[in-house]
Amino acid sequence: MRAQTIDVSEAHGRILCCTIFRPGGKKLLAKGHMMSAEDVSLLETEGMHKVWVSELEDGEVAEDDAVAQVASTVACGSVEIRPAAGGRANLLATEDCCVLVDDDLLRQFNCTASVVIATAPNFGFIRRGERVATVKSAPLAVSRDQLDAVLSMLQDRGPILQSRPIRDPAAAVLYTDPWSADRARMLFENVMRQRLDKLGCAPRFSLAAVEDEASVAKALGHLFKARPTVVLVASTTAPAGPADVVGRAMLDAGCHLERFLAPVEPGNLMMLGYKDDLPVISAPGCFRSAKQNVVDLVLPPVLARYRVSGWEIACLGHGGLLA
Repeated sequence: MRAQTIDVSEAHGRILCCTIFRPGGKKLLAKGHMMSAEDVSLLETEGMHKVWVSELEDGEVAEDDAVAQVASTVACGSVEIRPAAGGRANLLATEDCCVLVDDDLLRQFNCTASVVIATAPNFGFIRRGERVATVKSAPLAVSRDQLDAVLSMLQDRGPILQSRPIRDPAAAVLYTDPWSADRARMLFENVMRQRLDKLGCAPRFSLAAVEDEASVAKALGHLFKARPTVVLVASTTAPAGPADVVGRAMLDAGCHLERFLAPVEPGNLMMLGYKDDLPVISAPGCFRSAKQNVVDLVLPPVLARYRVSGWEIACLGHGGLLA
């Protein structure tokens, strides 16, 4: 951009190079503001005669226009765009949702020098009205070539962010214990409700079973018929792996075991399976305390009916040290 000092009377349509304040310190106009006829009159009324402005040169795009173009293509789902001052746009959730972020694409995008994007964490739970991302431009103007390059990247590879809605989620819970069917329920039910309440989800269906292979498989079958959004297995024992009681029972009930072991602490012994498209999560010990653990990381995407893969569980290791 080309900066110069001009008479206030000539400032219509120009971009301010610096913020303008009244003598008492109150802001009049912000840096990067496009001057209107009303703004010119305001400054003349305030007794100003000169103003420092910029003009776009060939091959440049004003910061607000650049941000608006990026914001309109960077996300999909339950999200709305709110322009903000200073070459910025905020993306807000229009309903409770889970944020899904393409980390590789985000990194590649942010390597440009003209526009950057900050997002909520991948798999993060976002309430209606909260920000899922912010798009920020370099001051005043960006190169048209750089803008076209990142817009082409987004068009070719899809949006960086999905705001995936969580609508009417229903959890089914199976409490298991080797000696008493109701012991696990008594130990875990209160904490289970606290955890699900944070996500606007209620444990609509629950059963308790003695922890043997046949009983657990039978109870899982009953819960599958209720068609919840997710089935949570709250066991008082720690499994040695898919060959243990809960793992064998999940196989007997028709589940595909997607992943055992999560690089998350607490919650290493999580087991994730699917009965068709219905996720089943076993996480021994994680329901004893309301403190954050692997269940809190995995619940938002599955409640948004997103199929979490074993690879995505493996990727939780970066930032997986929760306590």
